[in-house]
Amino acid sequence: MIKDRELVAEMAEDTAPLMTLGTILVIEDDPRMQKVLRRIFTEEHYSILVAGDGQTGLEMFRTERPLAVVLDLILPHLSGRELCQTFKNLSSNIPVIVLSAITEVVDKVLLLELGADDYVTKPFSPRELTARVQAAIRRQRKPTSQEVYRFADCEIDFKKMTAARSGSTVMLTAHEFKLLKFFTENAERVLTRDILLNEVWGYNFYPTTRTVDNQILKLRQKLEHDPANPRHLLTIYGAGYKFVP
Repeated sequence: MIKDRELVAEMAEDTAPLMTLGTILVIEDDPRMQKVLRRIFTEEHYSILVAGDGQTGLEMFRTERPLAVVLDLILPHLSGRELCQTFKNLSSNIPVIVLSAITEVVDKVLLLELGADDYVTKPFSPRELTARVQAAIRRQRKPTSQEVYRFADCEIDFKKMTAARSGSTVMLTAHEFKLLKFFTENAERVLTRDILLNEVWGYNFYPTTRTVDNQILKLRQKLEHDPANPRHLLTIYGAGYKFVP
């Protein structure tokens, strides 16, 4: 009797609705890789649709309109290249992340020209893959940024790459402009160091979290009236940083 109750409880848990961040469409013909990708994105709280061939993937894309697509290149019926171009023609705002064992630069360039938002090579790091997918989703959601941004007594012209505080010129490096622009585009949002590393530095650079801390310290020294007690570039202990205009 106890075992029966335990079985019912397990079944209820398996069928209970879960809050998800959205649906990821995975188009991959290898059953083992399908299982790996399903686990990776389920653990990140996404709902997963899996297609084992190009034609099924196209039909799912048309009916479901997923949050993002993870796409293998070599598929039955329709190739990944054809699918990528078709997806972007149907809905250019849905990010497509190509996941392939093909490493040739010419193939990566071709896919990007066809509209792919990113290209991850097999074998891959699950952490890097999820970060790249999430970054592509955020880029699509990002509002149009202002060329000239003002907060407190600071004025930043991102197009001309000039900065001033209280009417006096402030010299910022190109990378400081890039970091500050990301902060202004995500004002009031807590940003982890990993997000900043991925979005501002990029995974190919392989910086450390200490790099983030040092860069923010320099921005505070240039833009805050009291860098030791910042009012705009705030540390959220245990989480990351937040920009408050």
